[in-house]
Amino acid sequence: MGGGGHSRSIFTYETLVHAISGAAGSVVAMATFFPLDTVRGRLQLEDGRDSKNTLATICELTSKEGPYTLYRGMIPVLQSLCASNFVYFYTFHGLKMLRTRRNQTAGNDLLVASIAGIINVLTTTPLWVVNTRLKMRGIGQTSERNNNEYNTLYDGLIHIWKYEGLRSLWAGTLPSLMLVMNPAIQFMTYESIKRRITTSLHDSQPPAWIFFAIGAIAKTIATALTYPLQLVQTKLRHGHKYPNLPPNAGTLQILVYMMKKQGMAGLYKGMEAKLLQTVLTAALMFLTYEKISRFVFRILLHRPILR
Repeated sequence: MGGGGHSRSIFTYETLVHAISGAAGSVVAMATFFPLDTVRGRLQLEDGRDSKNTLATICELTSKEGPYTLYRGMIPVLQSLCASNFVYFYTFHGLKMLRTRRNQTAGNDLLVASIAGIINVLTTTPLWVVNTRLKMRGIGQTSERNNNEYNTLYDGLIHIWKYEGLRSLWAGTLPSLMLVMNPAIQFMTYESIKRRITTSLHDSQPPAWIFFAIGAIAKTIATALTYPLQLVQTKLRHGHKYPNLPPNAGTLQILVYMMKKQGMAGLYKGMEAKLLQTVLTAALMFLTYEKISRFVFRILLHRPILR
């Protein structure tokens, strides 16, 4: 096999390993910390709910609605997350390799992660719209028909398309595109810190807790910078319940309205649960991703591929 063909096949195969590892890592992490995601969604959407701490909200939901409510909508979330992270990791590592290994800087990582994020948002937003509806079922939906006629991702996609039009499947796309900077900042920070650590260790394997810690730091920075947009995105996907705003109110209208009604604190409602959930989930995702990808690459490097 010629050199060009070999490098091209390594490129596609390597990105595939990264994509599968990233998707698997995200599923393991989200399944582990799923109740925290439920709490975060409830705090963001239920304006009447007191801003209790995460543990108090978990106890209250369990006693009032049963433990099942903490895991409501988990399967479609995991399916969407798997698809979303596969697209993201594949695009990120594919573009990174195209830009060559020698040119790895924080700015480069930010650019590549932003492009990967935009591609991811445009392809997977409909999955997240259905998810938000399924997960938050029972919180004053816009209509009963929307509420109970589907239980799976596929049925939800078809139902929303049929009754509300294609546009509804891409609800919240604008804040999602603006939120591309969240994973972009996260990946840039993660890759930068990881590069420094591996260089200082002279390319030897860092211990597992290092990846967990870097993932946590990267996600904390990204979430703190972009939280108000995430809040608006959830409201757009679910359908806001503000009486003085038109149903098709945009990102800026909702942001301004929330500022007027609830002040700055309103823009950060549910952030404690969000930080706890996303930081732990991201940290565990990166740890699992690193472990799986290293394991697969080690097998491939030490064992001849049978044809």
